[in-house]
Amino acid sequence: MTALPDDDEDDAPRLPPGMKNYMTPAGHARLCAELHQLLRVERPKVVEVVSWAAGNGDRSENGDYLYGKKRLREIDRRARWLTRRLDIAEVVDPSQQANRDRVYFGATVTYVTEDDAERTVTLLGADEADIVRGEVSLFSPIARALLRAQVGDVVKMLTPHGIENVEVLAIRYPKG
Repeated sequence: MTALPDDDEDDAPRLPPGMKNYMTPAGHARLCAELHQLLRVERPKVVEVVSWAAGNGDRSENGDYLYGKKRLREIDRRARWLTRRLDIAEVVDPSQQANRDRVYFGATVTYVTEDDAERTVTLLGADEADIVRGEVSLFSPIARALLRAQVGDVVKMLTPHGIENVEVLAIRYPKG
């Protein structure tokens, strides 16, 4: 008998083998709040609607029932995923970083590319990074290139177009 694939992780990046699931206290709190919202607020409301809809008779053409059951599966899937990720999370407070002259988890780094484009990114865990807010996963190519670099260092970043050199201009950590 073959095992079914675990589709609960489709919506998030997998961790590289042997890597820890680092997370900031704020990221951990956001995921905990989402889990609480799903299990204590949203799920009970959907269960109530599904129960009401089930009492209305024929379920095969009952939109409230069908949508509710689908939404319950989505909530349960996301809750399982959140629970697993929170269980393996290693919360690290970047404001406690002692070595602030090098790039480590939680650092906000300003760098310049070969074409003189200046960019600023914050290195966060895979589950909390959001490129729209300028946050990149610790496992992204730019983060891997910047790790352990100092101001003035030129590091090589692997891009789809080949190797690109970037120079570190500034490193900041949150105040503790």
